[in-house]
Amino acid sequence: MKTIKLITRRLVMACALGIVVSATAMAQEYPTKTIRIIVGYTPGGTTDIIARILAARLTETLGQSVIVENRAGAGGNIGADLVAKAAPDGYTLQLGTAGNMTINPSLYNNMPFDTVRDFQPVSLIATLPNLMVVNSKVPAKTVQEFVAWAKNRPGKVFFASSGIGNTPHMTGELFNLATGLSMVHVPYKGSGPALTDLIGGTGVQVMFDNMPSAIGHVRSGNLRAIAVTSPERVKSEPNIPTVRESGYPDFEVVTWFGLFAPAGTPSAVVDRLNREVADAIRTPKIKKQLNDLGAEPASNSPSEFTNLVKSDRDRWAKVVKATHIQGL
Repeated sequence: MKTIKLITRRLVMACALGIVVSATAMAQEYPTKTIRIIVGYTPGGTTDIIARILAARLTETLGQSVIVENRAGAGGNIGADLVAKAAPDGYTLQLGTAGNMTINPSLYNNMPFDTVRDFQPVSLIATLPNLMVVNSKVPAKTVQEFVAWAKNRPGKVFFASSGIGNTPHMTGELFNLATGLSMVHVPYKGSGPALTDLIGGTGVQVMFDNMPSAIGHVRSGNLRAIAVTSPERVKSEPNIPTVRESGYPDFEVVTWFGLFAPAGTPSAVVDRLNREVADAIRTPKIKKQLNDLGAEPASNSPSEFTNLVKSDRDRWAKVVKATHIQGL
């Protein structure tokens, strides 16, 4: 009997050792082929911009092509679902956002995946505010002027967003609550088409877009910046005031972007990717690229990122309830 137990114990130890050796070997060999970063939004938006900055750097450091694929739709859910159901081998990743990973669970009645159970968070990449922008047809140059202008047009002021449930949408709803306005939401399949209509004055007058995708249009003169939603002014655009200092001291929205793998991805591969992301955003070139867009580079451990996703899901669920947004 003792002999059988001893043999069993040795077999278990051998299997465990084999798993460790296999995982280590996988991390050392990884990657051996092209890696896809799925973006659940259209090209030209903030998520797409950040994904392409990261992909270019990872292509250099990993020695394999890292490509970005846009799978837009359902507020980022279509792209996320593809990753959730992909093989957990580190070759299909998602550039996820606070919108599709922490807000959508409270908005969509039939989510095709669970943002905690079906994903392995790898690392944060950047945090940033949203930027309140208007087109040339809107006379307002400050938050106070915009609120006064909009109050004189009940039901006739429309705000664009990159999709239902994304932070540009939620920021607009929070702005309605804070100011007593009743702006009407117009969702698009991404920031790109939303900004196109906003610039052209086609049905929408204002947007609370992620700063990286909107700031170029402000610098070119196509849009006018009214305010940023962060607690403090953005270093790269110090002349743009915050909503807080514009008369709404409790108003704050800061969003994040991060890298996710399917649940079950080997920890050795996740750790390798985590190190690569941390190294990437510390490089002067990428730090400058992100800072110039109004974003702040940020990284954390997989466990810290997991805790952030869980806590933000709870926080945004309360916001969805308070704004009375209809579930989808």
